[in-house]
Amino acid sequence: MTDNNHDIEQPEERAPKRVIGTPSPAASTSLLGHDEPKRADVVQVPGVTPQDEATARKGERYAALCFLVAFLGGIGFVVSYVVFQVGDIEKTQISNLALGGTLTLALLGLAAGLTTWVRLVMPKYNLVQERHAMASDPETRSYVSETFLQGANESGIVKRPLLRRTLLLAAAPLGLAPLVLLRDLGPSHTNFPAKLRHTVWGEKTKDGKPRKLVVEGSGSPIRAADFNSPGGILSVVPEGYEHDLNALAKATLILIKFRPEELKSGTNLNWTHDGIVAYSKICTHVGCPAALYEQTTHHILCPCHQSTFDAADGAKVIFGPAARPLPQLPIAVDNEGYLVATADFAVPVGPSFWERGDAEAEVRENGAQQ
Repeated sequence: MTDNNHDIEQPEERAPKRVIGTPSPAASTSLLGHDEPKRADVVQVPGVTPQDEATARKGERYAALCFLVAFLGGIGFVVSYVVFQVGDIEKTQISNLALGGTLTLALLGLAAGLTTWVRLVMPKYNLVQERHAMASDPETRSYVSETFLQGANESGIVKRPLLRRTLLLAAAPLGLAPLVLLRDLGPSHTNFPAKLRHTVWGEKTKDGKPRKLVVEGSGSPIRAADFNSPGGILSVVPEGYEHDLNALAKATLILIKFRPEELKSGTNLNWTHDGIVAYSKICTHVGCPAALYEQTTHHILCPCHQSTFDAADGAKVIFGPAARPLPQLPIAVDNEGYLVATADFAVPVGPSFWERGDAEAEVRENGAQQ
């Protein structure tokens, strides 16, 4: 009867362990323990060229300098996050520049230091990896442990404390950076979500009158009688905020003239005047300006990601990644015949945010009352 039990193939006899310019691993050797391990006889291995001491010392100094630069960059990142707060476009630009610059400095310093360490301090290797059967016996695990400690000695991290300490110093601020950024996941102390729900269209002028719609660029108010060509479109901003970039980021409009029979049920006719409809120009996908208009199809297109809205039907989404229609602004005419905003948008403009749903019932109720 044939025996189905076969002997498991054992790995071949290992070649003698190599020692290249560093002492052999000992039971008391630790990665961060002794700064100056005892010297031992050096065994030269074919294909391995130890780095000369003069070059290694120069590389140590260069790498340490890079790690110090990385440390300063990491500290600068944390300080920039605390000092340069956002709130408007100019402050946001300064914050982005400071955070990006200091983080770049930290990462480049760390990368340059490690590269210098490898190129100028560690030995040069030209080795062929031996492949054996996969067997994790105690002897193999012991060999891996010894080889790891031997590699640590060869890298210089045990022998050269300046490299080791400056590397740890450089990495410390980067390890703290995620903890600093976690602050943005907590409650907002500036009531930022509430700012996203409203625009300046809901504000009255200093004399208590509704805010006029003015042409973007020229600042000229718009008479409804002058905007009487079906298919016409204008880019519109609120009166008094023509040069306020923070306000225009939420309040810019597109004004479209329709024939009365072209408007569909999705459009709130109570918020129009003589076929003139005002929609937010801020795409509800990621906030790009949705300003391309196809007169024959009444489609508003966003050039960034091709979201398409039906302007005749309440700017409903008919194509693309946008998840909701462009908000419609309630408009009317004043005693002089100029187009004015009668209220703010009924829903927040632009991309969605976590707290947007909390205000939906309230704004819908306000819109129904208007």
